[in-house]
Amino acid sequence: QVQLVESGGASVQAGGSLTLSCAASGDMTSYSMAWFRQAPGKEREGVTNICPRGGGSFYVDSVKGRFTISRDNAKNTLYLQMNSLRPEDTAMYYCAAVLRGHCVTSLRSIAYNYWGQGTQVTVS
Repeated sequence: QVQLVESGGASVQAGGSLTLSCAASGDMTSYSMAWFRQAPGKEREGVTNICPRGGGSFYVDSVKGRFTISRDNAKNTLYLQMNSLRPEDTAMYYCAAVLRGHCVTSLRSIAYNYWGQGTQVTVS
């Protein structure tokens, strides 16, 4: 039932930074959330996740130390801070959510049933 809308995607040069946002239509306090990305010709890849009250995050090896996930439940917004961007980070980025009785830490797309439309990040 929750609607998710990503924003903040842009074209940047290698080494630059971007912050992506994902706005939820309602109270997201109880939702586990995650960021995924998909590059042309590749399968959708889980980037990082976050528990309903924060914490519990895992990161795909390729972004560790460069990306940080956070959330502001009062603003119903999820964030992805991306630093030291590389051309291989180029992809459509999606936010995802799932409502469970516990924190879902999976980076598999099948674990999530609410998805945004995506925002494009291009690094050159």
